[in-house]
Amino acid sequence: MAIEGNVVLIYHQEHPTVFARVEHIEPDMKKDWYHVTLLLLTIPTQTVTWILRDKYIDGEVFTMGGKEMRLEEVKKVTIREVEQSQGPNQKKNTPGKPAAVIPFKKP
Repeated sequence: MAIEGNVVLIYHQEHPTVFARVEHIEPDMKKDWYHVTLLLLTIPTQTVTWILRDKYIDGEVFTMGGKEMRLEEVKKVTIREVEQSQGPNQKKNTPGKPAAVIPFKKP
């Protein structure tokens, strides 16, 4: 289940639409339902509060206004994980060797 501070990707009709940060989750008076406040990472940012079941917060498809919606948690990736996924031949700079500086010149 997504928790406060997590970033989620919101799908609208099976298409990724917008990223959002989960700002606040509080229980609703109905069992297994929650008020989920999301900060939509758009320009300008917008804050919305949706009333969702726990399974919808976990990523199950739900409908809003007759349109399919889904939340997908965005996994954090550390630099170390990225470096490990790249092979030793894929690294751009070798240790001990300075990177080349290419000046920007107008033609």
